[in-house]
Amino acid sequence: MSSEFSSNLTALYTIVHREARRFLRIWPQTLLPPAITMVLYFVIFGNLIGSRIGEMGGFSYMQYIVPGLIMMSVITNAYSNVVSSFFSAKFQRSVEELLVSPVSPHTILTGFVLGGVMRGLMVALIVTLLSLFFTELSVHNLGITVLVITLTAVVFSLGGFINAVFARSFDDISIVPAFVLTPLTYLGGVFYSISLLGEFWQKLSLANPILHMVNAFRYGILGVSDIAPGTAVAFMLVTAAGLYVFSVRLLINGKGMRH
Repeated sequence: MSSEFSSNLTALYTIVHREARRFLRIWPQTLLPPAITMVLYFVIFGNLIGSRIGEMGGFSYMQYIVPGLIMMSVITNAYSNVVSSFFSAKFQRSVEELLVSPVSPHTILTGFVLGGVMRGLMVALIVTLLSLFFTELSVHNLGITVLVITLTAVVFSLGGFINAVFARSFDDISIVPAFVLTPLTYLGGVFYSISLLGEFWQKLSLANPILHMVNAFRYGILGVSDIAPGTAVAFMLVTAAGLYVFSVRLLINGKGMRH
């Protein structure tokens, strides 16, 4: 094992360990709020409204929306973990020490992304366990389920990293979640099937990337989807690769990170 590989491995472990400790240390702020929010969704949309809606896609409305709510929690937490963590490192100037160190940009990026993935998947597990108090769930395709939820966490962790690089203030890191992620999530098929929409709106909805992720995950859990799962997975792989390459280039150039 070369000394360079060993040092990068040590650096990766250090970054991931720090990221994990960061959100676990303040778990009442990072893990508890999304759990409470999802319980409210289950009660209001699943029980109160769902009982009036009936079935959707051959399942009870509660069962139908659970995969979408799990994905919503993954998207929000993976994104927010990386954007807040990396921007804080920029604000405190500690990221400059990483950039001038012999640590590979790939190692730095992977460490922050893994931190976001860990938080996203941990919240997803909590939400899934809570959903079992409201409905029954069974996994239709475990491979697709794990692949989709992991790819989604990676994509939005990378998105959070890019947002943090270009952000100039703490206000900037809230713009994308408020004006981009939230609308796309609510219009991403979390609470409804796009088959209920007119032909024009169905075609327009296909431009929403979150729709592909939600439906692919719903297929993994329930076996139903408005979109071909293979197409959705291919889309996520290409998106993750593109965002990764762009993020590495930002690290190499040091744009917005060196003062």
